[in-house]
Amino acid sequence: MSATLHSIGDNADEQELTDGFHLIIDALKLNGVETIYGVPGIPITDFGRMAQAAGIRVISFRHEQNAGNAAAIAGYLTKKPGICLTVSAPGFLNGLTALANATTNCFPMILISGSSEREIVDLQQGDYEEMDQLAIAKPLCKAAFRVLHAADIGIAVARAIRAAVSGRPGGVYLDLPAKLFSQTMDAKAGEKSLVKVIDAAPAQIPAPSAVKRALDVLKSAKRPLIIFGKGAAYAQADDEIRALVEKSGIPFLQMSMAKGLLPDTHPQSAGAARSTVLKDSDVVMLVGARLNWLLSHGKGKTWGDAPKKFIQIDIEPKEMDSNVEIVAPLVGDIGSCVSALLEGIDGNWPAPPADWISTVNAKRDENIAKMAPRLMKNSSPMDFHGALGALRTVIKERPDAILVNEGANTLDLARGIIDMYQPRKRLDVGTWGVMGIGMGFAVAAAIETGKPVLAVEGDSAFGFSGMEVETICRYNLPVCIVIFNNNGIYRGTDVNPLGGDVATTVFVENARYDRMMEAFGGVGVNVTTPDELKRAVDAAMNSGKPTLINAVIDPAAGTESGRIGNLNPQSVVRKK
Repeated sequence: MSATLHSIGDNADEQELTDGFHLIIDALKLNGVETIYGVPGIPITDFGRMAQAAGIRVISFRHEQNAGNAAAIAGYLTKKPGICLTVSAPGFLNGLTALANATTNCFPMILISGSSEREIVDLQQGDYEEMDQLAIAKPLCKAAFRVLHAADIGIAVARAIRAAVSGRPGGVYLDLPAKLFSQTMDAKAGEKSLVKVIDAAPAQIPAPSAVKRALDVLKSAKRPLIIFGKGAAYAQADDEIRALVEKSGIPFLQMSMAKGLLPDTHPQSAGAARSTVLKDSDVVMLVGARLNWLLSHGKGKTWGDAPKKFIQIDIEPKEMDSNVEIVAPLVGDIGSCVSALLEGIDGNWPAPPADWISTVNAKRDENIAKMAPRLMKNSSPMDFHGALGALRTVIKERPDAILVNEGANTLDLARGIIDMYQPRKRLDVGTWGVMGIGMGFAVAAAIETGKPVLAVEGDSAFGFSGMEVETICRYNLPVCIVIFNNNGIYRGTDVNPLGGDVATTVFVENARYDRMMEAFGGVGVNVTTPDELKRAVDAAMNSGKPTLINAVIDPAAGTESGRIGNLNPQSVVRKK
């Protein structure tokens, strides 16, 4: 057993010991953990070394938040909890943002942090990086556990795994005080204390009556619509979802991280007619999508005046009726729910009315035609549409590449312009819309899938995690980063009316981000036209070398807050 440390006593009653370090590693390996993302430091430095020596891949980052984002998206891509390892107090807090974001986005992740000794923390006696980390983590994750005895490590790891992936997935915190690592116990007893989790995320079968109710509502629709969220992509029920769409004949809309469940070019895709189908539909079936701010809470002018009936498939019963009435709640895991619906969609299933399909297709084709000339523009400096048009072609030619995307205009426009063709190939800011996920997601996507990664970043968004270009170079990952550089946040043209300091949204003019990559041994390229951008990305993807492309965008291009400027309060009082 790899956890064996040494023997004590004479030959007659020799005892082999193990310790907390080895028990944690063995518990993770027993449950199939192959990769840990983290930042080394006291008190977990030796743990990282030992894990690496035991055959676990340990990816070391420059900042814990980026390591946590990597673990979170690893969980999304694999349906197994991604593991993030941090030091105590400040390191734990850095990782906590990623843990909270993982919970909000329903990504299975476990944050493991070393911590100060309980007796000192509880008396507030001023230990090194003293903090009651468990109390802080609890409100921000799905579950939180502290382990005080080596004999409990196996159970703790098992509980953390099960909590992360069962039901609605999410983040879990595991608190390991420094003394735990060096605790010893009998090696055989330690081995017996480990738990291999069986059926961590059991299927949750929907009630037959709920299935019938949903089918009856769907069958009555005159203008039906299906909306897929990232929960549908996470479920990996790809064949069943395709069959549901194609057998029903219903138009579908894919939220950003669900794009590619079916190709955006599929004849039933209504992505290019989003406004029309949201406004005019009469029955909407939500599959792994929530009626949160991203869907205007299911009400208001986005949804128009047409009466709506909602069917919702979700594993969490409390999600139903969160904003509007759900007339047909279908509670269960997505794979089981979609399969149950498929059984009721037989050869007698009525096709959606022809006038509805005709309306959707006409609006989709009209909008695509309107957009086409803007995507072909080869100007210098580039605007967002011309640059994204070039990247749209890249993904069309390389459908198995993974696209990571964040920013304001860079994100909002890319969602509508870049078509996706395969599931779980588009990774972005998700439910919170939080910036800074880019480099962590890119690293984990490359490691977990082995596929080339194209990270399309706004210059502001890149700043949150940009130092991880060194990590990408250190591990020689096939990641191509494109920074849309327009000298600032939203636009690089704002002016401080009083002079002196530059405006709060303006960056250093004509910065050369490509030279950052060159400093660490990667490839840096500066481009000023869509044609140059396309050639540079193709070269990077063909080579597999870490590459950063500084794409010069017109500083005047872009709008305030992208497409969510309505969320940015405006003062109604002007000081004279």
